[in-house]
Amino acid sequence: MAACTTTLTLPSFFVVVVGALLFIEIVTCLSSTARSINGGFSVQLIHLDSPKSPLYDRKSLNPNTPQADVNANKGQYLMKISVGTPPFDFYGIADTGSDLIWAQCVPCDGCYNQTKPMFNPTNSSTYIPIPCGSQQCHLLDTAACSPENTCNYTYGYEAGLTQGLLATETVTLTSSSGQHISLQNIVFGCGHNNTGSFNEDEMGLVGLGSGPLSLVSQIGPLFGGRKFSHCLLPFHTDPRITSKLIFGSDSEVSGDGVVSTSLVSKQDPTPYFVTLEGISVGQEYVSFNSSGLVSKGNMFLDSGTPPTILPQDFYDRLVEEVKNQVDLKPVEDDERLEPQLCYKSETILEGPMLTVHFEGGATLQLTPLQTFIPPLEGVFCFAMTNTDSDVGVYGSFAQSNFLIGFDIETMVVSFKPADCTKQ
Repeated sequence: MAACTTTLTLPSFFVVVVGALLFIEIVTCLSSTARSINGGFSVQLIHLDSPKSPLYDRKSLNPNTPQADVNANKGQYLMKISVGTPPFDFYGIADTGSDLIWAQCVPCDGCYNQTKPMFNPTNSSTYIPIPCGSQQCHLLDTAACSPENTCNYTYGYEAGLTQGLLATETVTLTSSSGQHISLQNIVFGCGHNNTGSFNEDEMGLVGLGSGPLSLVSQIGPLFGGRKFSHCLLPFHTDPRITSKLIFGSDSEVSGDGVVSTSLVSKQDPTPYFVTLEGISVGQEYVSFNSSGLVSKGNMFLDSGTPPTILPQDFYDRLVEEVKNQVDLKPVEDDERLEPQLCYKSETILEGPMLTVHFEGGATLQLTPLQTFIPPLEGVFCFAMTNTDSDVGVYGSFAQSNFLIGFDIETMVVSFKPADCTKQ
């Protein structure tokens, strides 16, 4: 979920609400402080009602590795952290495409429906509004002074908009040994006006980008550097199954099958840009650009955007090759599914294997489980869509069942095939 430069159009079942096949405009607005703790910082990816299940061998984790629950929910991944004193449980979208950490807060002048209670800053003894003249306030381009001299913010997403007050708060996590770890003075947005296609389980958002306000950047110095890894569960995974997201020195992705590619620095510090050279459909290679020339940083990795979004020309050529290799007739008589490439099948679609080719020789094999998503019973749609932009998005559907490690210190991202449901 990137936080504003390009307008994308895709079906809403690819965004937040699975099965709602209405089209929406998606605007991609690409836009530390405590004692040192050895080890890494881990965040557990779970469904709302799931029992805990380890992703890594706990014997290999430093006992000071903090953990937090995260919920897989309607195409998104909700990270559970505790905010404030006393701790208030908060489920926010785990989003590598943005930076700001924010929650819906009382009073809420214009908020979307939320099932769980909203965060009330007056109940927290550690909630401190940030003055508008502070350096922290100016880390956000859209911040402005309120009449009370506090720092107001506006932050936009493809799924909506949040407006509110920047503050510092205490974030509490649980270590791998079961101990509570409190992180003080984390910059946090208290959203008093939040609109868009957020669902009722999403209490806000946890930015995991590489900009200065993200959770990764704020806690990185405490846990061995700005590093983290995640293993995203496939779409429609049993809600009782869990996975983890780990930050810091314990997040290194290693072992057999690991491939790596470089992260590309651009003017916007938030997104994790990589260079995609092409995608093979079976044995047929489809280059990113018809000319064969590839620009550095032509895609970014985004856990907050479910589909992979490709420039129009590349998408058209890729879809044509997929059609050539699927021995079924595409659905052409259902307005709910157009213009996506969809097929009717009583079982999981037996589509071709896709191989993603990143710069540096890193190749990832994607199965139909990662490339065809069932928005309706008996219907499977290609989990990629198009944009008029020349920069695309590598979404969470394609990232599922890979252990992916981001190392901002060395500017490398690593991938390792994994069954995230059995870790």
